Amino acid sequence: MSLPEAAPAAIVPPGASATTTDTRNGVIAALVAYFAWGFLPILFRQLDSVGSVAIVAERTLWSLVLLAIILGFMGGFGEVRALLADRKRALVTLLSAVLLAGNWLLYVWAVETGQVLEASFGYFINPLVNVAMGMVLLGERQNRLQTISILIAVVAIGIQAVGLGAIPFVALGLALSFGFYGYFRKTAHLGPANGLFAETLMIAPAALGYVIFDIVSNGVGPHADPYLMTLLVLTGPATAVPLLLFAYAVRRLRLTTIGMFQYIAPSIQFLVAIFLFGEHLNGLRLLSFALIWLSLMVFSYDSFRRRAR
Repeated sequence: MSLPEAAPAAIVPPGASATTTDTRNGVIAALVAYFAWGFLPILFRQLDSVGSVAIVAERTLWSLVLLAIILGFMGGFGEVRALLADRKRALVTLLSAVLLAGNWLLYVWAVETGQVLEASFGYFINPLVNVAMGMVLLGERQNRLQTISILIAVVAIGIQAVGLGAIPFVALGLALSFGFYGYFRKTAHLGPANGLFAETLMIAPAALGYVIFDIVSNGVGPHADPYLMTLLVLTGPATAVPLLLFAYAVRRLRLTTIGMFQYIAPSIQFLVAIFLFGEHLNGLRLLSFALIWLSLMVFSYDSFRRRAR
C-alpha cells in the first residue's frame, strides 16, 4: 500500500469535492491504523523474551530504516533539514519524540507483564484526556454533556484503581503520553513521513547505543535466532506504517472524528487480552470498563449532536 502523501493527486469523481475525497482517504487511513494498533500486542507477546527496552530500541532503528527509504523516494530530506535548523520546531519535535518513545516503552512493558487490559483501558480514556487537555492547555470550555462524560471517566478510573489494588499508572501513562504526543504532533506542521522520520532520528542515537551495549554485554541474543530477528525487523513497519496513517488522518479529519475511531484499537486489545492472553477481569474492573463505555457513549452523542448543528 503506497503512502497517501507520496501518491499523485487523487482523481476526484464527478459530484465529489476535494474535501470529500480527503475526508474519505482520512477515514480509510484512520481505520487501518487503529486496526493495526489493536492487534499489535500479538506481535510483542511473541517477543517477550527479548525485553521491552530492547524491543523499543529495535523498533526505533527499523522504523528509521523504513522511513529513510520512503523519504528517499519522496525527496523529503530537505524539509527535515529545515526542521532541524529551526530551534523552536526542533524542540517541539524532540518533545513529541520523547513522548512517543515513552509511550512505546510503557506499552511494550505492559504487554510483556500481562497488563494488556489496563493498556486498553488507557486508550479508552485517551479521547477524554484530549478533552481535558483542551480545557487546561487551550482554555476550551466544555458543555454539560462533555463535563458529565469526564466526571464518569474519573469515577471509572477510581474504580479501576480499586479493582487493581493500585493506581492504574499504565493506563494513565499511556493516555497522557499519547494525548500530549497528538497535541505536539498536530502543531509541528510537518508531513506524516517527514515528521515521524525527524522524531525517530532524534531518539535513534539512544536506541543504537542501547543495542550496541546489549550485544557487547550479553552477546547477539535474539539476533542469532532467525524467527526472533524477523519479528524484530517487522516491528519497524508495524510501528511506522500505522503512525504515518494516523498523522495523515489527523491532518484531514476533525479531532472529534479521530476521537470516535480511537475506540477501535482498545476494543480489539480488550478482546485479545481476555480471549487470547487469558487475562483476568474481575467484577470491579468490568464495572470500570462499563463506566468508561458509558462515558464514551455520552461523549460521542454530544459530538455527533454538535456536528449535526
